[in-house]
Amino acid sequence: MAFRIDDIDETQAPLLDHLLELRTRLVRSIIALALAFGVCLYFAGDILSFLLRPLAEAGQGTLIYTKLYGQFFVELKVALFAAFFVSFPIISNQIWAFIAPGLYAREKKAFLPFLIATPVLFTGGAALAYYVVMPKAFGWMLGFQGSHGGVKIEALPNSEDYLGLVMQFILAFGISFLLPVLLLLLNRAGIVSRQQLAGARRYVIVAITAIAAVITPPDVLSQLMLAIPLLFLFEGSLLFMLFTERKAEQEKAAEAQAAEAGLPATTSSES
Repeated sequence: MAFRIDDIDETQAPLLDHLLELRTRLVRSIIALALAFGVCLYFAGDILSFLLRPLAEAGQGTLIYTKLYGQFFVELKVALFAAFFVSFPIISNQIWAFIAPGLYAREKKAFLPFLIATPVLFTGGAALAYYVVMPKAFGWMLGFQGSHGGVKIEALPNSEDYLGLVMQFILAFGISFLLPVLLLLLNRAGIVSRQQLAGARRYVIVAITAIAAVITPPDVLSQLMLAIPLLFLFEGSLLFMLFTERKAEQEKAAEAQAAEAGLPATTSSES
């Protein structure tokens, strides 16, 4: 049996039913997040060890905490941070299940690729930050240790500060890698065209450089390692838009030829 996407739900449910469904979706999402948090809290030590690996690869073997309860809250934050990633597929599925009945089949087919691409691109950005950027950035930061004027300067990073820095790296790279999703959605909605984006390329380069300088730690290496992939993603988005436009033109030409020949035209909304 061929995969079929149903058209818009023609039922006219009252507002109260929609609110009840929204409550159900929210409760399921919260339960999924809570269960994931419980599991991640049990493995918080292992998750923290995983997050500490880039620092260890940079040559730092000591991490301190200055408050007696500081490390406890670090593990809570680690568990919550990991729980969000673990439960995100369920949360996104609940969001999709709530909004999908209000979409036409053509709109569902157009939106589904973005729903799939979002976690893939975010994971790619986070992986780049973890495996490539953080070890090099931490190595550069630790390079300021030494002796000046007979005084020894040694890095003693705080566990809370380190976790905040790791989260900043992962979120900055992960969210920034969603740039193609944003551009393609704007293009699909008719807000911006490929020609407009291509014409504004120089301004986009300046904007990407400025964003990379703001959301990353103040080292040139991290900024370049974020800005360069974003530029490639921007150009890749333009290329994808070009292919999409050519495909749409070919479909319109085929429909026009079919209309001239008196044949029924096939639409993209058919399943």
